[in-house]
Amino acid sequence: MSQIPNNNKLTISDYTTPMSPTWCPGCGNFGILTALKQALVKLQIQPHQMLAVFGIGCNSNMCNWLNVYGIHTLHGRALPVAAGAKLVNPKLTVIAIGGDGDGYGIGLSHFIHSCRRNLDITYIVHNNQIYGLTAGQASPTSDHGAKTKSTPCGVIERPINPIALALSSEATYIARGIASDVNQLKELIAGGIKHRGFALIDVLQPCVTWNKQNTYEWVKERTYYLNVKCQSSNVKSMSKLKCQMHNPADKQLAFQRAQEWGEKIPIGLFYQEERKTYSDEFNHLKHDEAVVEHDISQIDVSGTLAEFE
Repeated sequence: MSQIPNNNKLTISDYTTPMSPTWCPGCGNFGILTALKQALVKLQIQPHQMLAVFGIGCNSNMCNWLNVYGIHTLHGRALPVAAGAKLVNPKLTVIAIGGDGDGYGIGLSHFIHSCRRNLDITYIVHNNQIYGLTAGQASPTSDHGAKTKSTPCGVIERPINPIALALSSEATYIARGIASDVNQLKELIAGGIKHRGFALIDVLQPCVTWNKQNTYEWVKERTYYLNVKCQSSNVKSMSKLKCQMHNPADKQLAFQRAQEWGEKIPIGLFYQEERKTYSDEFNHLKHDEAVVEHDISQIDVSGTLAEFE
């Protein structure tokens, strides 16, 4: 990937590949991709200085349409791959991208441990409350009672609460956005990337093909914004929208907001704190250079090698 001259201001086109997305018309993934590109433009991150790691799902096809270094990993395994890349090359801006089935299902253990370790990566989860790529089965965030191809009589489990789980797992930047509000989502993503530590941006992303319950209209009727002025271009069309002041430094308040779901769903930055990252705890990783650049000329391993002679 070629480096763009520093005197050239980066634009959306610098993060766009020649290929066109193949998502269903109206899919919320289009809004998330646009918001991500706009966040990168705002931060002016060089494409060759960024790595995006994807899991498996409709969302992860974004790997083909985002002009940065990308890795398409196994189902649920985006976070450990992203963690490894960030630890050995801290100069990289590293984000992981997955879906609710990918990240809160098979990859749930990786999610919890990434939160508690406070890895310096940003995790964007496309949460459409359904398995879209495999044609409409219930996911870990499907609402109780939701009828899907795999649950024709309704989901009997209670859904995962990603915000509350991230809070209890000690993540240091926790937010929720909506795919249809690109302006606000751009700000949340940019904030997560700038944050030094583990950032979760859970994005409500309606699946227009398989999820007929959690639609754009369903989201619009229920969401309200935390600690923002209602000036988004998308806000004006939301007659029932309300904005409430919120202190993202108050963890107990964030837990209270995280319990709201159904008739009232908060959107925005729930919580943020500054804390040492995982790499800060490693003496040999307290450098702004990749591991491959470390000077090892003075390291003597002859004693160790002698043990195997």
